[in-house]
Order: sequence, then structure tokens, then C-alpha cells
Amino acid sequence: MPLFWFVYTKTVKNDREEQDKTMDEALLRQLAWMDYRLAVIFTVITPIVLLIWSLVSKIESMQRLLGIYWKVASLLMITVYLLIPSWSVGYLTGLLSRILIPISLWFWIDLNEEIRDQPASKLKLVFTSWRWAMTAYCAIGALINLPFFSCIFSATTKQGAYCQVWLEAPIRYKEILHANSSAGFLGFLGATGLIVYGIYLLSFLIFRLGRQGRIAIEQ
Repeated sequence: MPLFWFVYTKTVKNDREEQDKTMDEALLRQLAWMDYRLAVIFTVITPIVLLIWSLVSKIESMQRLLGIYWKVASLLMITVYLLIPSWSVGYLTGLLSRILIPISLWFWIDLNEEIRDQPASKLKLVFTSWRWAMTAYCAIGALINLPFFSCIFSATTKQGAYCQVWLEAPIRYKEILHANSSAGFLGFLGATGLIVYGIYLLSFLIFRLGRQGRIAIEQ
């Protein structure tokens, strides 16, 4: 009887652990897909609407800030292409993009002052709300992604469900837009984009930042 009870309790415990693991993976999958959906809304759709709106309204400070935003946020698209072939660097660039984007939205003294001095309007309200929402989204996203930093360095961890779930959306993106392209080729495009991005960022930090500081408009 004791032996039977030991085997029974061990089986029940294993079943519960397996159920808990399955449930955790399901919740993580929902979180990952929700994150990608929010990314589309906050980082793509809303900025496009705001850019068109600012062009129609002829507000140059917002146009200029959105132009800077698109340059910085291009790292998100680079990340997608790096994750298609499951390259570990994609996890790192995804985290870096969530750090650089809020900085790009608030870094510039002159643009901040010009936008703040704009008369009250629906565009100003929506634009300001988006900046704060993006800042919160990126900060929360960065914190959520920190536990998955091990996906960059450990090949064993990278093959686990907790890392693989973040690859589902990029792979789905490939199936929709690049069905006839190999994952390696798309990863090469992402790597090329990352090199160009890195060169541009370094040139900005070394030359432009030292010359103009936090002033966006060329003197």
C-alpha cells in the first residue's frame, strides 16, 4: 500500500507540474502575441496617423520628431528580420529598441519646447498622449523581456519554449510577406540593416551629438 501511494502521488505531482508548465507556456504565448499586436498599434499605425496629421496641420516640430522616431524605431523591423532565422542577436536588438525609442521621443530640448508651446488642439493632445503611452509601453516591455535575456547567450535556453514563443510572430510575418524567401536570406537583410543602423548611431554619437548636443534642428 505505501508503495502504491508513493507511485500514485508521484504521478499526480508530475501531472500537475506538466499542467502548470503547459499553462505557463500558454500564458506566455498570449503575452508574446499581445506584445506584437500592441507594437503594431503603438509603433506603426499611430505614428503613421500622427505623421499624416502633422503634415496636414503643418506642424514642423512634430514632423521632425516623428522623422527622428522612424529612424530609431527601424531597429524594431530589423529585430523582426533577425528573429526569423532565430538569431540570438534579435533578442538583444529588441531590448535595445525599447530603450532607444523613449529616448528619441524626449531627448531634444528644442523640439520639446516647440511642441509644448503649441496651442491646445486635438493633435497636440493625441501626440502627447502617444509619447507617454509609447514611453510606458517600451518601459514595461523592456522589463518583461529582461528575464529572456538568457536566450541570447544560452543555446539550450534558446531552444526552450520560453524563447521560441517570441519567434512565432516573426515566422508568421515571413509566411505572409516572404513566403518564397529563405530564413537565412531574410536574416542577412536584418544583419545588413543592423550594420547600417549601428554606423548611423555611432556617427550621431561621435559627431552630431558633440557638435549640437540635444538640439535637433541644424544651426
